[in-house]
Amino acid sequence: MTRRFNGIVDMHVHSAPDVRARKHDDLQLLEAAQLSGLKALVLKSHHFPTSERASLLNQLYPEVKTFGSITLNEAVGGLNPKAVEVTASLGGKIVWLPTIDAENHRRKAGITGGVRLFEQGKPVSALCHILEIIADRDLILATGHISSVEMEPIIREAFKRGVQKVVITHPEYHIVNVSLKQQQELVSEYPVYFERTFAQPLKAGVYKMNMQTNIEAIHRVGYESTIISTDSGQLENPDCRCS
Repeated sequence: MTRRFNGIVDMHVHSAPDVRARKHDDLQLLEAAQLSGLKALVLKSHHFPTSERASLLNQLYPEVKTFGSITLNEAVGGLNPKAVEVTASLGGKIVWLPTIDAENHRRKAGITGGVRLFEQGKPVSALCHILEIIADRDLILATGHISSVEMEPIIREAFKRGVQKVVITHPEYHIVNVSLKQQQELVSEYPVYFERTFAQPLKAGVYKMNMQTNIEAIHRVGYESTIISTDSGQLENPDCRCS
């Protein structure tokens, strides 16, 4: 029996086509979303913008509103203001800071390099330009896989430049790992939201449930600042129809 999630919005879903294997393709995802009663979802890719795919899916499955996004990894040129402008022009709604190509992610994976966000302790000019585009186009800034140390100065700069909507991406994820104390500090100082995901993929087909961690975080940080998403599409995670 298909579960019903009438009116739900999932802001973080991966699907094929993609560079890495996914649990479902765009069509399978939207069929499941339609059957489940979802109101809307946001397609995320670590490698390329998804607004064009979202536009086609909206024609095929008008019952579920699909939005595109962009993640500022190396495949799109990293901190590429023009790519953000194009995404906004095509109806994209979320700009994720670097994920798999973030310096923090690379470092924790034992790899050098990555997209640099700071120079001499200040956000680089390209990032500042992108924040201004996000503010001007009323987009959502999501923090991706940046480190907990990088988070506060970037959030401060974002609000300084007029960004209205900032989402801290799965703070419970071991790559990001924002402590509850820091989450409390951030939400006390800025009107941020925390995107808490159903599960996090590990290795060798294993995923870790985030339920208890998220329940504690919601109790201690507050439900008002909480967004629940699936981050579905990972092979290690449950199927989109049951997550």
